[in-house]
Amino acid sequence: MLRALDKVNGHSLDAEVAIGASAEMFGLLVTVSDCRYPADNPTGDAYAYLSVRDPKNGAEHFQGWMIASSPALNALDHNRYDVWVIRCKSS
Repeated sequence: MLRALDKVNGHSLDAEVAIGASAEMFGLLVTVSDCRYPADNPTGDAYAYLSVRDPKNGAEHFQGWMIASSPALNALDHNRYDVWVIRCKSS
């Protein structure tokens, strides 16, 4: 589960993206390569490997692990949009 924010107008968007799939969020193509969580606590902290690109020119804005509880540790650096992980689904 991902959330995107348009920092200019304050609109947010949630998307459920399967591992290996992509979703367009505010004009950015977000791909989830992996999503992990503690085995003994599926509702615990999520770690997702994301790739965020511009679908028009293929420019990569972010690639790496993002942590749900601390998205600022490894954040998308975009002047208008923000994307972060909410959780992984266990089923």
